[in-house]
Amino acid sequence: MSDRGDRCSLRSEAAGEPLAGTASTIRRWLLIEHPGPWGRDGLLDARLPPGLGVELRALERRTRSRVLLIRRTTRRAGDGTACFAVDTAEGWIGATTLEQIDDAVRLDPASRDGFASRVESPVAVVCTHGRRDACCAERGRPLAAATATRFPDVVWESTHVGGDRFAGNLVMFPHGLVYGRVEPSAGGDVIDAYGRGRIVLDRYRGRTSHPMVAQAADLAARVELGLDGIDDVAVLSIRRSGGTAAVRLRLPAGEALVRLARERLPAMRLTCASDAGEAAVSWRVGSIEGAA
Repeated sequence: MSDRGDRCSLRSEAAGEPLAGTASTIRRWLLIEHPGPWGRDGLLDARLPPGLGVELRALERRTRSRVLLIRRTTRRAGDGTACFAVDTAEGWIGATTLEQIDDAVRLDPASRDGFASRVESPVAVVCTHGRRDACCAERGRPLAAATATRFPDVVWESTHVGGDRFAGNLVMFPHGLVYGRVEPSAGGDVIDAYGRGRIVLDRYRGRTSHPMVAQAADLAARVELGLDGIDDVAVLSIRRSGGTAAVRLRLPAGEALVRLARERLPAMRLTCASDAGEAAVSWRVGSIEGAA
């Protein structure tokens, strides 16, 4: 483990690593309330009933979804286990409350069995999974605490969402909009903007229903044209050829074609626990055509 002065988030910032196109590609999510502690592996090392973590990991594979454990910034008791199913491609979220957490294995975020109709209020999760990476605790917990003060019914802490070196990481559901390097003072503004259907572009990593190359193209078009509405940009198609790609987007004024090239960044340790340097991949935008 690195010392406090050599955290992965500090290395990433110092290297100028771009945020664009770095969100994990996961369409469906299942969020399950659990107060912790969580251990390094969010499901297998948490203090769950015996065998439940293994069953939840199998549920992930079966439903092609990601299971997150979530908790309020302040503990609650006697309210049951809150669960949310999310489809980020459709911007859908449903909620249910279980009498016991073991029943979570019968939930299915793909079929939405066990969930009520669509929930209109957003859910914000902040990764505070310090046992996995120290940056998530050191940057995530202050972010969660600050945003929960302003939006106590919206904000939850969570296990690993991906991209430890971009902490503090905040994900807005149901659209799966991922933000990185969010300071405690800025988290509330991200949530407020989301409630108005807007995206804070300077901390935006991408939408989890899109492949990373499409996330990079989406953000490039938004920055170029000043488009911050969630529905302002839609991905129509992706064509790849070797290390290049062309992403066609639908914009308010018509269609645009974004051409990108894959490039390897200088090797560095990508997590605080890494022993050796790794080369992260970024998508560099070459041109945006038809975006007038």
